[in-house]
Amino acid sequence: MGNSAFRLKPGGVVVSARRAGTTAAIDQLNKYLTWAEMPVISSRYWNMVHGFTPEEVRQDQEGIQIMRVLGRNMAWFLKCKEAGEKAGVPLPEKEPLISTPFIR
Repeated sequence: MGNSAFRLKPGGVVVSARRAGTTAAIDQLNKYLTWAEMPVISSRYWNMVHGFTPEEVRQDQEGIQIMRVLGRNMAWFLKCKEAGEKAGVPLPEKEPLISTPFIR
């Protein structure tokens, strides 16, 4: 399963909402990253901001800090990945899919 187009490319999920539903959305979206064998970049808390308009989101200081930390973590990961490539660290071998059909 999975498409190898995004394999080993880092991803970070960001969710914005007026009120509720962000944690369920983050959970669902993160599943797509792991399905595609993507390293998941995180922040210091769940990657969400709250607000109905861009102006309201800018007032969510905690959410803005979470986005800033996420951006820094992503930049650091990309630098590490580039350094590894330059040093000749090989990518993990892609394994063929093994499927276990429990319905028989």
